[in-house]
Amino acid sequence: MRLGAAGVSIDAVAREAGISKARVVYTHKSKSALLEALIDRRVKAEKERTREAVESSRDTPHPELFGRIAAAAEIPGNEDRAVMLAISASLSSEEKLQGLMRDWTREDLMAIESDGRRPRAALMAYLALTGFYCIEHFDFHRWEEAERLRILDDIRTIFTSFPETS
Repeated sequence: MRLGAAGVSIDAVAREAGISKARVVYTHKSKSALLEALIDRRVKAEKERTREAVESSRDTPHPELFGRIAAAAEIPGNEDRAVMLAISASLSSEEKLQGLMRDWTREDLMAIESDGRRPRAALMAYLALTGFYCIEHFDFHRWEEAERLRILDDIRTIFTSFPETS
């Protein structure tokens, strides 16, 4: 995390983990495989966090959307931002990682659409939420806590007030 995607090496990971370089190579084979494992682990953790938030949002107008909004209320930490930057640095050259991110996005969109309530409103709110999420995770901007919560409330309002068209 301290070195970023460009600074990661098999040697650095082995030193940090206190294991031999041979063990890292045996387990991950390459720097790309190391980054892929890191990103895969974080994506799985994020999916689980989202699943729990959706479950806790069953009594809202759109549990899939409102659960994701609730999950976004947690301020991203430095590790989250570092992983996002690693993803960004790796996406241009790593087709497998591109596929992983496409799959994650496709799963999210399918979940949002599968609810069936106000599909266009849900999509517009989800797109706003995704923009907010990326701005924070890529560390382009950091909002104060009160403003973050207002933004998330505004994203909920997109869903509830968006004119549904056929």
